[in-house]
Amino acid sequence: MSVIKILENEHVTKICAPMVRYSKLPFRQLVREFGTDITFTPMIIAEGFVQSEAARDNEFQTDEEDGPLIVQFAAKDPVIFSEASLLVYGKCAGVDINCGCPQRWAMEEGYGSHLIKKPELVAEMVSSAKRRITDPDFTISTKIRLLDDLRETVDLCRQIEAAGADFITVHGRTPKQRSEPVDLEAIKIIKESLNIPVIANGDIYTIDDAERVGEITKVDGVMSARGMLENPAMFFGYAKTPRECVKRYIEIAQLKEPRFMTFHHHLVFMLEKSLPKPKRKVFNNLRNKEAVLEFLSEHYFAQDELPRSEGPCS
Repeated sequence: MSVIKILENEHVTKICAPMVRYSKLPFRQLVREFGTDITFTPMIIAEGFVQSEAARDNEFQTDEEDGPLIVQFAAKDPVIFSEASLLVYGKCAGVDINCGCPQRWAMEEGYGSHLIKKPELVAEMVSSAKRRITDPDFTISTKIRLLDDLRETVDLCRQIEAAGADFITVHGRTPKQRSEPVDLEAIKIIKESLNIPVIANGDIYTIDDAERVGEITKVDGVMSARGMLENPAMFFGYAKTPRECVKRYIEIAQLKEPRFMTFHHHLVFMLEKSLPKPKRKVFNNLRNKEAVLEFLSEHYFAQDELPRSEGPCS
């Protein structure tokens, strides 16, 4: 099923956000098994992706079960973005332009939230990719943050829509905001102003949050990042990561996750609400897979419940 058909479903679509280092293939498989409808790759620098086969092999891994998947690029040049899009066409359901990252390095390089002040450039990147890839089921989208002036944000979104974007994701904060409340009213107004699907992002940690945001804003989908890291089963209604989710991640990771640090960090996030502080401190400082599995076998799982130690994490 295409991304647009999923977004047109009568229920609010549940989406795993692009996350640097974390929204990679093993984690995407896990969250799909626990109620997520669409997943994103981490943000990939389009220029390096186009120029280097090694970068492509390192930054983008997928398989036949990895869908619907959207590849997110950091891009600032229409030709480079369209070339990067062509390189992943046939391996994913769509591509997305990151116009929301507020990190200083990204903005200094002309990526992320820097782009929300350049609507014509964003529109040209969208239209350039649309001209190169005419498949109606392959989506071109953007993820933005709010400008200080909501009218300017609406105008930005309308220009992106007019350029041919299939949907827009809105993080309900400005680039300078971090912990301030998400502006749901702004997202609602943007949704009312457009004819394409809109996805809401920001402070979605539970299924109740997702349903509340959907009800208030009338958006077509909700996207979570930190909430999914802490609880990959959140869209199934769990208040914290259930044991079966932790066990399943270990099974997947032992087949598909080559990096111990990523494997360990995911478990650190998942177990944050399940381990008491003294045990959490010990677990967070473990240095290899064998120590992690031994700890979990002794302090978390029932006897013989933990998957056998094997696979690529090192």
